[in-house]
Amino acid sequence: MVRIIDVTNRDGVQTSRILLSKLAKTMLNLYLDKMGVFQSEIGFPTLRHEVAYINANLELAERGAINHLRLQGWCRALPEDVRLAFSNCPGLKHITLSASSSDTMIRAKFGNRKDWNSVRAQMMQAVRLAIEYGAETVCVGAEDASRTDEQRLIELVGAAREAGAVRFRYSDTVGIGDPFTTYERIRHICDTTRMPVEMHCHNDLGMAVGASLAGARAAADVGIDAYIDTTINGYGERAGNADLVSTLLALRHTEGFRNRDLLDKRSDLSVAWRVANYASYAFNIPIPINQPGVGDNIFAHESGIHVDSTLKSAGTYELFQPEEIGRGTPVMRETGRIITTGAYGGMKGFRHVYEKLGISFESDEAARRVLELVQLANLHTQKPLTDDELRFLATYPDIATKILTVQA
Repeated sequence: MVRIIDVTNRDGVQTSRILLSKLAKTMLNLYLDKMGVFQSEIGFPTLRHEVAYINANLELAERGAINHLRLQGWCRALPEDVRLAFSNCPGLKHITLSASSSDTMIRAKFGNRKDWNSVRAQMMQAVRLAIEYGAETVCVGAEDASRTDEQRLIELVGAAREAGAVRFRYSDTVGIGDPFTTYERIRHICDTTRMPVEMHCHNDLGMAVGASLAGARAAADVGIDAYIDTTINGYGERAGNADLVSTLLALRHTEGFRNRDLLDKRSDLSVAWRVANYASYAFNIPIPINQPGVGDNIFAHESGIHVDSTLKSAGTYELFQPEEIGRGTPVMRETGRIITTGAYGGMKGFRHVYEKLGISFESDEAARRVLELVQLANLHTQKPLTDDELRFLATYPDIATKILTVQA
């Protein structure tokens, strides 16, 4: 089985040049749930400004707004981080604990203060402590795994399993892992340890999706479950991470996967177009025209031979159909009178916008409460709110209030 984990809300926002509001991060989790993604790494429970947002999303899951998506936190594999994480977010049930595994990382971060043995010992303490606090699943991440000695990784996996972890994350932190080398390394590690693997690849050399698939294939070939970390539109540090849509399309259509029926059955690509465009809007990063699946040019044909064959049989030049990823409906937008509601909006415009969405309020007090949330959300996002954001604010005003504050 190959399952998809989305890490957009962690890796996708790790630069001060790209700020994503907590409302947008929450909307992404709601979309990912509809898309059938297995798990979302929602953020950092050790950071004060993330605490209210994380707890609010955990509450959304408890109330059924998030039905299948598992919400996972991230922190360093240190006992003090684990204590703080579960003190801040006691409802957290899934967590990744990250330990630097390569000599390069250990020297750069700790100098002479720590060596591999002390890093491993602290990781084991952290795993056991997380389980004591109620974690149902603990994943141990090997930071810079692709530049770590293979035998050391096997030792790390064994120690993580002994402490109670359920899988390990193979982090190609600098994007150096090519698909061929990655396949051989992951196959050997999985065959030796029998531990499920989570592929976390960066795209510095343009191989994040290829290396992720190679790792998943290697695990599958020895009968081990695999998880692939992705980000929406490939957003992330430096050149980004494995792209969510590209990865799902590859698992469905590449020769090495399409007949093996390995992809999690809940995966639903029909939401992909909507998710990718919302992320583009929220991050303020245009989607490249040649972006797999969701780029403007993917289903564009001009060459006479191509057009003639495509009109006769679309599969001649199209590997998959637009409908598979939720495309094919014309995108329309208002070009006449436009009434919006936002940071400086009043009650008249607010009610007009919500009436167009088919939403009414039981009292003036309820309407006023949501109007204040709309104003606050607009200040956070610095963008006109989308229809889905407006619906969310009206449906879950109490949770939205928590998301839009930094109070724990």
